[in-house]
Amino acid sequence: MTVTDVDELAERIRRRSSRRDALVVGIAGYGGSGKSTLARALLARLPGAMRLRGDDLLDPLGSRERSDDWAALHRDELAAVLGALRAGRPARFRPVDWSTGGRQAERTIAPAAVVLVDAVGLLHPALLPLLDLTVWVDVPLEEAMRRGMRRDRLAGDDHDALWREVWAPNERGFDERYRPRDAAEARFAPQAPGTPG
Repeated sequence: MTVTDVDELAERIRRRSSRRDALVVGIAGYGGSGKSTLARALLARLPGAMRLRGDDLLDPLGSRERSDDWAALHRDELAAVLGALRAGRPARFRPVDWSTGGRQAERTIAPAAVVLVDAVGLLHPALLPLLDLTVWVDVPLEEAMRRGMRRDRLAGDDHDALWREVWAPNERGFDERYRPRDAAEARFAPQAPGTPG
């Protein structure tokens, strides 16, 4: 199923969540595709939902290394958090501190009717059983890369070499191994640059 409107996707999530106590929605896509933008847009449309940022469980140093598995994502921890929230229990974890590379103080997340999680490397066999609805932000890799580079430069970070030498090759390798676009139940196709997605 392809969706081009955030409101339509939010309505699909509402309908699906009405049939269960906790619905975990996995939002995946290439770095720079707009996963976080889509997650924030959905959060604003789904009262009582909560968002878990994949970057809170992504090793900042490991993310600078080549990996066809996106091994920098702490999948075991993410799985434990999602498992607890999916079961309606609070989840505890220590988010990554991007300024130091260490960890922040432990955080407790209360369960919610809808849990939105967005991350690179999310549609992996270890996590798919914990995701009740999977969404792929359908932006081609080259376009996502351009967006990501532009976003980083606007934030004062020149990551162009990382995008070319590490992150884009990681995405290609992950694609070849796991076919995340094909694994997604829904594809969100943003209508124009700058729109949520």
